Amino acid sequence: MKLIIQIPCYNEEETLTIALNHLPKKIEGIDEIEYLIINDGSRDNTVKVAKEWGINHVVNLKQNMGLAKGFMAGINECLCQGADIIVNTDADDQYRGEDVEAIVRPIIEGKADIVIGARPIDETEHFSPLKKMLQHFGSWVVRKASGTDIPDAPSGFRAYSREAALRLNVINNYTYTLEQIVQAGRNKIAITWVPIRTNDELRPSRLFNSMFGYIKKSILTIVRAYIMYKPLAFFTGVGLIPLIVGIGIGVRFLIFYFGGQPGGHIQSLILGSLLITLGAIIWVVGLLADTTAANRKIMEDIQYHVRKMDCDKCAEENRKKALESGKPTE
Repeated sequence: MKLIIQIPCYNEEETLTIALNHLPKKIEGIDEIEYLIINDGSRDNTVKVAKEWGINHVVNLKQNMGLAKGFMAGINECLCQGADIIVNTDADDQYRGEDVEAIVRPIIEGKADIVIGARPIDETEHFSPLKKMLQHFGSWVVRKASGTDIPDAPSGFRAYSREAALRLNVINNYTYTLEQIVQAGRNKIAITWVPIRTNDELRPSRLFNSMFGYIKKSILTIVRAYIMYKPLAFFTGVGLIPLIVGIGIGVRFLIFYFGGQPGGHIQSLILGSLLITLGAIIWVVGLLADTTAANRKIMEDIQYHVRKMDCDKCAEENRKKALESGKPTE
């Protein structure tokens, strides 16, 4: 069984070696461990540092594409390199390397296909009280949207079986963490979590510039993912609001009308009719979106099979090249 640990990097020359040194060299149940970095348009010596350390694989992106794009580029390369299990971790050494064994263990034992490393949020000193509160609230929202029990949804320390990695689809350009959990929960992919530890902060997070920006983007990501995978439920709930208000206004008009006061309430009748119509239109949109979601599932199955054939072929070719040359791939 082959494990590849991937690390997205953007100007990480100062911390990358620290993170790499903490990664495990041997895990029971794993025959081979390799290491991969995604150079997301770095302008420093990140790649040089990685090669001097002895990294096995380098994925070079010519410009900074962002966390989600870089993550998927790494996943695709790991699949092409024949990985049976893929672990994603950070270059700033936020997560403890020795906990890699903990997050791959459920996959090795066949108990899960995706494992999330749940951080001790309340005990993490460099998290402000506001960030801790938002982390808990955001994770609660993701649990409700996905139907899972993941306590730390934004955690980027996670492991995937080859089967789960082949089925990954990341639409969001901001981050992959929240969307993947909703996707896994709604597609019935076996997902679980294990408690992990964190190291002291080496540098501030680069994922967002402000707390408001983080909240806004996270909410949009969750809502968008939920709409994609449960459109009928979403639009039914939204459509109920104007429908109920419109019916209420309509009932009020009827009470006045049959109570001997037919005049003076035409505005209520018009408003009620418009709201009921709006609610009905939203429901129709929900039905159309549900049909689109069903078609998307079919397309995802087709994508999975095509991707599997391509990656299996690529993995076999890379295996032969590695046996012939014994050199890291780039």
